[in-house]
Amino acid sequence: MHLVIHDTKRRYNGHVKQSKFRVGLIQMACSLDPNENLAKAEWRIREAAGKGAQIICVQELFRSRYFCQSEDLATFDLAEPVPGPTTESFTRLAAKLNVVLIGSVFERRMAGVYHNTAVVIDAGGALLGLYRKMHIPDDPRFYEKYYFTPGDLGFRCFDTRYARIAPLICWDQWYPEAARLAALGGAQILFYPTAIGFHQSDAAEAGTQHNAWETMQRSHAIANGVYVAAVNRVGHEGPAGGGLEFWGGSFVCDPQGRMLAKAGDAEETLIVECDPRVIESVRRNWPFLRDRRIDAYGPIVQRVID
Repeated sequence: MHLVIHDTKRRYNGHVKQSKFRVGLIQMACSLDPNENLAKAEWRIREAAGKGAQIICVQELFRSRYFCQSEDLATFDLAEPVPGPTTESFTRLAAKLNVVLIGSVFERRMAGVYHNTAVVIDAGGALLGLYRKMHIPDDPRFYEKYYFTPGDLGFRCFDTRYARIAPLICWDQWYPEAARLAALGGAQILFYPTAIGFHQSDAAEAGTQHNAWETMQRSHAIANGVYVAAVNRVGHEGPAGGGLEFWGGSFVCDPQGRMLAKAGDAEETLIVECDPRVIESVRRNWPFLRDRRIDAYGPIVQRVID
């Protein structure tokens, strides 16, 4: 199928849809078979659409297990181009179900250049564009710098049929700059496809880590007056007695950071209604964007301030 990529670089003028929209988050465990994972995601997308979801997001790198726990040249064989198998599948689904889809792809841009990429497909099947993960971690069991080139498209917003959205990816969750720039671009909701969990040796601190992850994203919603949706994977991946335990916990919170829905630690699909009028109301009462001192923030673009 031929994919049409629409230009979303037109200037944002503040006029966005004010109708309510329903978000679907697909939290699932992954097998070693990419085709099996794709088939499972397709089934769950159909299920979410059948329950009224209009904008549906899958977790980070949903077609495979989280391979960044080790460095292995053979793993690059999992990468695919855009357009490619995942976008072709999601395009057909978006057209048939009349839903917006946010997919997560290990993108092969060319030999030696790979990205961790979110694709945005509008209801009707048009590929609106890509967001390439900007912040790339390199920590024990999260060796992403080995695989991924940092994104070069900036922080992007997309006008979909139902809402203006901004996809960000996992490690981007910890950066207030990313959320703020997406909000300034007019995003009504931030989507964070995610693969986050804890190593068995850190099991005692798992609750603290989970709470920090959740609190950070809720703070983005509050500071920017936007909805935030995070969708994580579940299950143990890696050797017995080692590897990572993905805690799930996918959620949607409103512009005051209130939890609208939260998943547990098993496979689950969340369906959540969001009302853009809440954004307007919250920002009138908490006008953080109005009171920003943009004349004083120049040093923030420096690595350190001496």
